[in-house]
Amino acid sequence: MFKRILIANRGEIAVRIIRACRDMGIETVAVYSEPDAGAMHVALADMAVPVGGAAPSDSYLRIDRILDAARATGAEAIHPGYGFLSERAAFAHTVRAAGLVFIGPPAEAIEAMGSKTAARALMEPAGVPVVPGYQGGGVLADYQAAAERLGYPVLVKASGGGGGKGMRSVEHAADLAMAIEAAQREAGKAFGDERVYLEKLLIDPRHVEIQVLADSHGNAVHLFERDCSIQRRHQKIIEESPSPALSDTLRAEMGAAAVAAARACGYVNAGTIEFLLDRDGQHFYFLEMNTRLQVEHPVTEMVTGLDLVKLQIRIAAGETLPFSQADLSQRDHAIECRVYAEDPANDFLPSTGPLLRVVEPGGPGVRLDTGVATGDVVLHYYDPLLAKLVAWGPTRADAVATLRRALREYAILGVTTNLAFLQAVVDHPVFQEGRTSTAFVEQNFAGWSAPAPAANMAALAAALADILAPSVAASTGPAGRSDGDPYNPWRQTATGTIVL
Repeated sequence: MFKRILIANRGEIAVRIIRACRDMGIETVAVYSEPDAGAMHVALADMAVPVGGAAPSDSYLRIDRILDAARATGAEAIHPGYGFLSERAAFAHTVRAAGLVFIGPPAEAIEAMGSKTAARALMEPAGVPVVPGYQGGGVLADYQAAAERLGYPVLVKASGGGGGKGMRSVEHAADLAMAIEAAQREAGKAFGDERVYLEKLLIDPRHVEIQVLADSHGNAVHLFERDCSIQRRHQKIIEESPSPALSDTLRAEMGAAAVAAARACGYVNAGTIEFLLDRDGQHFYFLEMNTRLQVEHPVTEMVTGLDLVKLQIRIAAGETLPFSQADLSQRDHAIECRVYAEDPANDFLPSTGPLLRVVEPGGPGVRLDTGVATGDVVLHYYDPLLAKLVAWGPTRADAVATLRRALREYAILGVTTNLAFLQAVVDHPVFQEGRTSTAFVEQNFAGWSAPAPAANMAALAAALADILAPSVAASTGPAGRSDGDPYNPWRQTATGTIVL
């Protein structure tokens, strides 16, 4: 087993990995940009290394500096988390060429599944159903002819990347050329790859993904599904397991298809096969593979009792999966909400600024994965994800009830968040009945505006402002934390900082 691991990431996922390593007796090395010097992941790690300026291109995306940090600290392996370099085949290649272990899939698997068109071509021979489409690469007339064959509406999608970038839906032939041009521009800017392709647009589908694990000894299993249909701008905000839409038969079929997909690309470690389930709930189609740990992995952990990060590390260390498919089962129900610093009433635009006070929920059935605390500052350089709130219970109704309670207990002052919006979604009868689709937000929350704060929240804000004012004025520590507080855990964290 490894003695020391470097985490090439920040925020809540870096904190999550550090805690898993601490449980396993593994030392951790954090890397950080200049404004992240006082961040939670830096304080929790055994060592921390500065890697550059605020912009990710000057820090978290600097492969050379991350490798220098690993060498200087004696790290044996690098965990990329999600985002940043996690799905860069070049990073995986470079890490292994440097004699270190990349805690993730082989670079060849990342390359194979990094292009959606290449992945589609790989899935069909493996017997994994794909959405009818056109692989692209031709002139405009070829796209137009393909769209006519598929039948409108169609979806223009970027061949590389994800997160809804480089994607346009087209309902009429007259709009196709403009949509292709716009998608190409956006894809080129976001991924350095302007290639796009066409898919038949499924109306009101569900987005259901299957978690897979594979070791280097030829064993592969699935850990069941997560329903990720609640999305804004093609990005997930609520995920749950089990999916309200799946029968046991369909669940088994999708799980088998996901394992076949992983085997088809020689996959090792944790990955996710994403599917679209048609409106009738009868047919599913391969969408893409995420060759990394997913943001929503806690949902799977809560219904399987497994720790995916620890399993990732053990697989990377060469260990065999300690279970077979027959050993695995789902239990209870779990739902995750992504808590963002953003304004749902203003097209979900990110919100920045200091976190004046964070009041976290708790109690039975609540898990909170976070990387921020009171006094931290939300910067525009990074993804505005603040935390992941997970609720679970014996039944879906129990999990929903716990989630409603937790959302009402959660308070974040200083930036605009989506907490009120998440409450509105969870309170909606369509969500409570489990009848959602990827169009749920668009269909039910167009023009949504935040309700006026309740009187008790206004009082809470005023009280917290009074409490917080002297501590902010007296603060001398990073990110506005008070070094004079004897009960401040940040004062008692011994973090060795190495300057290269």
